[in-house]
Amino acid sequence: MDVKQRQLIKKYVDLVIHRWRLISISLLVGLTIGLGYYFSLPKTYQSTALLSYEQQQINPAKMDPEQGRSRLQESLATLKELVTSRNSLEKVIVQFSLYEEARKKLPIEDVIETMRKDISITPSNKGDIFSVSYQGLDPQKVMKVTNALASLFIEENLKYREERATETSRYTESELAMAKKVLDEKEQQMRDYKLKYFNEMPDQRQSNLAQLQALIQQNQGIQNSIQELERTKVMAQEQASMQQRLAAMRMSSEPIANQAARLPETDAERLQRMRLYLENLQGKYTDKHPEVRRTKQLIEQLEQKVGKGPTSVQQGPASASSNRAAIAAGLESQRLQVQLKQIDLNISQLREELATIPPQIAKYQRYIEAAPIREAEWNGLTRDYNELRRHYDQLVAQNLQAQSAENLERNQKGSKFKIVDSARLPEKPSKPNFLKIFLVAIAVSLGLSVGSVFVLDFIDTSFKDVGDLEEYIGVPVVCAIPYIEKETEKRKEQLVFRVSVAAVSAYGIFLVGAIAYFWIKGLIII
Repeated sequence: MDVKQRQLIKKYVDLVIHRWRLISISLLVGLTIGLGYYFSLPKTYQSTALLSYEQQQINPAKMDPEQGRSRLQESLATLKELVTSRNSLEKVIVQFSLYEEARKKLPIEDVIETMRKDISITPSNKGDIFSVSYQGLDPQKVMKVTNALASLFIEENLKYREERATETSRYTESELAMAKKVLDEKEQQMRDYKLKYFNEMPDQRQSNLAQLQALIQQNQGIQNSIQELERTKVMAQEQASMQQRLAAMRMSSEPIANQAARLPETDAERLQRMRLYLENLQGKYTDKHPEVRRTKQLIEQLEQKVGKGPTSVQQGPASASSNRAAIAAGLESQRLQVQLKQIDLNISQLREELATIPPQIAKYQRYIEAAPIREAEWNGLTRDYNELRRHYDQLVAQNLQAQSAENLERNQKGSKFKIVDSARLPEKPSKPNFLKIFLVAIAVSLGLSVGSVFVLDFIDTSFKDVGDLEEYIGVPVVCAIPYIEKETEKRKEQLVFRVSVAAVSAYGIFLVGAIAYFWIKGLIII
């Protein structure tokens, strides 16, 4: 620190010491004004109730859609608006006869706004807890109003949550009904489409292919059977023609008498003839041929008859044998005619059956060809179905949750507020704050007095020391003669100093005593 800085500091210190009377008087006046201001302010009392937010008791993660740490802030903000609404506060004002003078002079809206300013709702950082405070002039009313506001929080919360749960339930039911209607319409369209084009659907493709293959095989099998029957028919026609030629030859070679004396063919002779016929058939066809199977059955029947009949047959004369041969030939011819008719009937039936197969083949081919088209149409029809179904399932779950939440609220088992600490009678006013006013008065008075000292020094143009003079005239001072006080001047200055100190001290002691007195009497609350 150089010489100039030390001189500057000394100058200001000397200036403050020189003006100590002004500073002391300003400080005492400021304290007096502060004390008067304190007594002029009405005593305001404040009471606080502590409330907690309790989680619902039954599985809150599943039963209530309201989740997360923000639910207290959200509920608190909503309930604050409800509790501090005009209707709620007006009822409290009338119930406890609040702001009677203000109600006589001001509109009710201004009175309610004043009460809103007197209410303080503060959430705590320690969990789901918040406080409700109210300030007023009457400590009894302040306590009662605070407890009433806390109770109003609980009542409004129950009513609000029940109304919200009911509205949510109604909304979800309405949305669910609408979604169900849309989903039912979509499902009806899908059912109608599937019933109309069932055989052409992609999931029927494999079945249609199998059915088409079976029809093709059936068609080929019927054609093969018709060809086999036609070959059998040709063979039977040849046999019948041969029988007719043999009969004609026999008729022309035998006498008429012998023809009349013919005997019918015996079972043994017919059995022998059928065995020869079977050998002839087996040389042309397989054992699965219908004529071969029929001939075998006929041979078995004849063998049973021959086994039950006489063991031997007497041979007749040549004429009798000829007659029997002629009769046998006639019977064989009749059998062949019957067989031809049966073959024609079977061929006709097979042809009728064969005629029905191509339309069926064409139908299944059409089903198979239409499958890609139906698949594209079905995809377009069902594109929104999965989303509609998922939306419907979500609404069903939300509706169940809303109904459960509504039941919880009706049974008062949902999330709710609880009074942890009721408001108590305030023992001392919260406003005005004496220490705060006292410190402000000291700071203001000191600031004003010191500022006044510097302002007076600034406007004072006299020279206080040699440096000021040298700086002003620019010429060094050769000699400085100090001020020499007279004895009378010294006595006068000492008298003024003693009187000033005594007056300031007396007033300061009086002021401190007054403050102590008022504090003891309870008029000043620190």
